[in-house]
This record gives sequence, structure tokens and C-alpha cells, in this order.
Amino acid sequence: MREIAKRTAVAALTGVLAVGMLAGCGEKKLDGTKTVATVDKTEIPLGVVSLMARQQQAQTEAMYRSFMGDSVTSIWDEKADEESGETYGEQAVQQILEQVELMYIMKEKAADYNVEVTEDEQKAIGEAAATFMKANDEETLEALAVSEDQVKTLLELQTYRERIHDALVAEANIEVSDEEAQQSAFTYVSVSTSGEDLTEEDIAKKKEQAQEILDTMKETPDADMDETAKAVDESYSALSGTFTTNESEDEDASSSAYPEEVIKVLRELKEGEVADELIETDTSVYVVRLDKELDEDATESKKESLKSTKENEYYTETTQGWLDAADVKVEDKVLKTLTITDAHSFSLKSNTEEADTAGGTDSTEDADTTGETDGVADVDTTGETDNADDADATGGTDGADDADTTEEADGAGDTDGAGDADTTGETDGADDADADDTGNTADVSEGAKTTPEAEQE
Repeated sequence: MREIAKRTAVAALTGVLAVGMLAGCGEKKLDGTKTVATVDKTEIPLGVVSLMARQQQAQTEAMYRSFMGDSVTSIWDEKADEESGETYGEQAVQQILEQVELMYIMKEKAADYNVEVTEDEQKAIGEAAATFMKANDEETLEALAVSEDQVKTLLELQTYRERIHDALVAEANIEVSDEEAQQSAFTYVSVSTSGEDLTEEDIAKKKEQAQEILDTMKETPDADMDETAKAVDESYSALSGTFTTNESEDEDASSSAYPEEVIKVLRELKEGEVADELIETDTSVYVVRLDKELDEDATESKKESLKSTKENEYYTETTQGWLDAADVKVEDKVLKTLTITDAHSFSLKSNTEEADTAGGTDSTEDADTTGETDGVADVDTTGETDNADDADATGGTDGADDADTTEEADGAGDTDGAGDADTTGETDGADDADADDTGNTADVSEGAKTTPEAEQE
């Protein structure tokens, strides 16, 4: 039983254990013993906030480099607010402190939700903290300004956060109806009619070509639309998409991957029917056909997306309410000593050598090194502040309503090669980015082998 509990605790805290691979380069020494804030008279030591900040800093920098390579030179020093002059690094420190404050509140509320960290799990957390301290050299530990007890505190807090999240999701008891989630499938050709290089004659010709495609499709509605488009011009092609079948009162047209004019016409078509006329927008003309009034796969995906969105909204609203109601006092002078800048870098380092992070000897259970780490999405580098717990680093919104789940969203849909997109092309499930930062941790079972190693940059 103890081994199962230990395995569970370590799996839930893999993102924190990854901090054991942090490597940093010099900055003014912090005093991790100082109180940076109090929450309902409970003191928060700077070391706990520093450890979480460096974890998230390292993960965010790794994410940026995975997309942009080593060309990334500035992340944190860029201004997030031109008026105040606040940088993304300063913004991140504030947000991370709020996350830690909230975790302390969650621990206090744990009993209300029958949440606990067992004695066996506490022992596993202690072993994980000891491994972390042993894996990092003195220089890195000084830069982090964290003690072994503070590592254990953060591990414990993040365990409570995960379990409170699950309890709140269960409490929300969100259900999404088939009618609300229903998705319809369609095929379309989009011909761009915008662009500085297009003359009036060019635009007229494009509309004539779109009309030719439409006339052919009206004669034979079940014809291959892609072949029909290419027969008119090789640069044209047909794409497939899905949209929310039923209009709702809280529908946000701006979140759709397709223009409102297109969705309006599609909702009036019968299955297999081609729209009678070209659909004109400010930038394109469309030929559309409704293929399926009910796309079962897309509907099921949408249902999960809506459920997740609503659960996250409930979690965010509830926990933000807790934070707003708490008696929080921040020691600004202490907080200002913790900075996240481009000059002070931390990174996640791995090694082929093996070390038993869980204290076991079972070599048959391998670590999941897929890179799903706790907190990557926590630092909002877009400048949008998520005061709930974690910000979405991807900047995605719920393009889920009418998003294209089978092909690139419209924007790739300007098939004549002009490249003038109608919309942002957000895809279904964009809102499923990590909004709660509780479940995205890699699975490290007991006996998993990793070697946390500090490396000077």
C-alpha cells in the first residue's frame, strides 16, 4: 500500500522533480527564509515561491525554444504593459506568487472536500525532496534559495492543488447535451478577393471562377468538389470543416473559424445540399455544401471540449473567489528581490545516467519522458492575466464553436494561393489548453530512473 501511495505522489509531482535538472547562471543571492506574503496569517517563505518560479521559467523557456529554436533572445525583458512599463518577467513573478497563495488556501480547505495527503505520500514527498537536493549542486541551490523543507512544502501544496481541482470538477458535475454539442460537416472552396496586388479585373475574374465552380456543383451536388475546383484553376482546392449546428444565445461569432455569413447559410442547408449562391465576405467568396447534419465524431469531441471548458470555468471562478476573500498581505520589498529576466536563465537538463528518483529498485517501470510537465502553461507570456491559478501560455481561445477539426481552418482556406486569411483559424479544442495546471504531469512510477543534473549556462 505504501508503494502505491508513493508511486501516486511521485507521478503527480513529476513536474516539480524536473526542477532537479535546473541549471542557472548568476544573480544576486536571495534569502529564501524571508516571508514574502501571508495568507490568512500563514507565512509563505520566499524559497517556495522562488522554486516554483524557476520551474516555470525553465519550462516556459524550453517551450519557446522548441518552437523557435535558439534564436529566442528575449522573453522576460519585453514590456507586457507599455503604460506601466511592467515586463513579462515582472508579471510572471506576480502571477506565480498568486498561484502559491492559492495553493496555501487550498490546503486549508482540503478537509471541506475530504482531501488529504497520507502519511505514505508524505514519506514519498520527503524522499523526492531529498533526491532533488542531492541532484543539484550548491551553486544552483543557492540561486534557488530553497531548503529541503521548502521543496517538501511545494510538493505537498501541488498535491493538494491537484486533488482540490479534481474535487471541484466532481462538484461542478458538468453535463453537455447532444443538442448543445452537435457538429455538422461541410465541404467548401474559398476564393480570395482581397489583396493590394489584385485589380478590379482580377477580382471580377475570381468571382466568375467561383461561380463556375458553384454552377457545376449545383448540377451534380455529390461531385468531388476538389476536382471541380481544380478543373477551373489548379490553384484552387476544396477543404472540409465542421461547425456547431445549433445557434445558442451565448454564441460568440468571433470565436468561429469561419465567417458568420458562411455559418448562417450552412445552418439553412439540408444534408447533401449546395448553397444556391456564392457567399461573399469582405475578403473571399465561398462555395459550400453540407455533407453531414450530424458528424458523430466531431460532436463527441465538441462535447468533451465544452465539458472541459465549463469545468475549468467553474474551477477558476471558485478558486478566484477563495483568493479574493482571503486576507493576503504581500511583502513587496521581499518580492522585488525575486526577478525573472533574460539574463538569469534556468533550463531543464537530462542525463543518460540513471538515478532512482523514487527510491525503488524496480527497473521494469520506466519513466515517461514525453515532456508533459507541471506548469508550462502557468506563465502568461501574452500579457493576459489569469488571476485564477494558471494562465494559458498558448493564447488559445475557444475556437471550438465552429472550428475546423479535419483540415486547416479558413485562412488556409483561401485556396487560390493569395494567402489572405478570413479568420484566425482557431481549431476545435483550443480552449483545452491547460487552464488549471493540475493534471499535466508525466508519469514516473516507483523505480523510475532519471538523473537530475545541474549544468552551468
